[in-house]
Amino acid sequence: MKFKILIPVYNDWQSVLKLLDNINSSIESLEHEISVIIVNDASNHDRPIDEKDLENIHSVKILNMKINQGHARCIATGLKYIYEKEDFDYVIPMDGDGEDRPEEIPQFINCVEDFNDKIIVGERVKRTENLVFKTCYHIHKLITLTFTGKSIKYGNFTCLPKTTIEKMINEKATWNSFSGSLRKIEKDLISIPSSRGSRYFGPSKMSFFNLLKHSLSIISVFRQTVLIRSALFIVVYILMIKSNASVITAIPLVLLLVMVYSISNLALRENMEEFNNSLKNILDITKIK
Repeated sequence: MKFKILIPVYNDWQSVLKLLDNINSSIESLEHEISVIIVNDASNHDRPIDEKDLENIHSVKILNMKINQGHARCIATGLKYIYEKEDFDYVIPMDGDGEDRPEEIPQFINCVEDFNDKIIVGERVKRTENLVFKTCYHIHKLITLTFTGKSIKYGNFTCLPKTTIEKMINEKATWNSFSGSLRKIEKDLISIPSSRGSRYFGPSKMSFFNLLKHSLSIISVFRQTVLIRSALFIVVYILMIKSNASVITAIPLVLLLVMVYSISNLALRENMEEFNNSLKNILDITKIK
């Protein structure tokens, strides 16, 4: 089988080069054709010239973007490029900083061999962030489940068959949220345990603001369900507090309205025309193997 590993990167070349070494080591015993597609999100730091002996990786290409478009859209562009330009059976999207651990790639591939043509997702069982971030992450998952009815315990680190890639590049939500789109179009997911690794270099780029935006982007994919559940919550909550109405008791309503407004704005990012034209943003393609 032919696997394409898809890695978005913005400036963090030091981590990506180390990741390539670790991928090469991790797949040594596998008998499949494994290639790497790196989507360079218009980095303003030059890529170091570093000759590498990647004997276990079939090929490595870098798609250099003309303009910066963000993590989710880089993955979406990469999926579209692979589907339209590459010969493949599965795609494994993963972060380029070491937080998605390359030593888990054989687990995905072994699982594919057991569950042919199924979607494999890495369900987070262990995280390395501080307590505050972990707490916020659990709140994010709880809010997502409450307002969408969907439990999403995975990120980009997945293994997707060609049939799913075709669905994703025809789903406008992919342009806004990878995990939200995947959950929207596919119901039958095979989960395997995946531990969050530590960044190879530098601090994590997932700040509180980025986590909030990430969470709301996922929720925005299911905005119709969110609007219905929010309306029901407002009605029930008003009935509960009508005899004790105050500024304090009104806070949950204000926060809910802010959330609904935010996801409505984020939903505007789902632009199918931009998605269809995303390959025009590729400046050139560099082959390093």
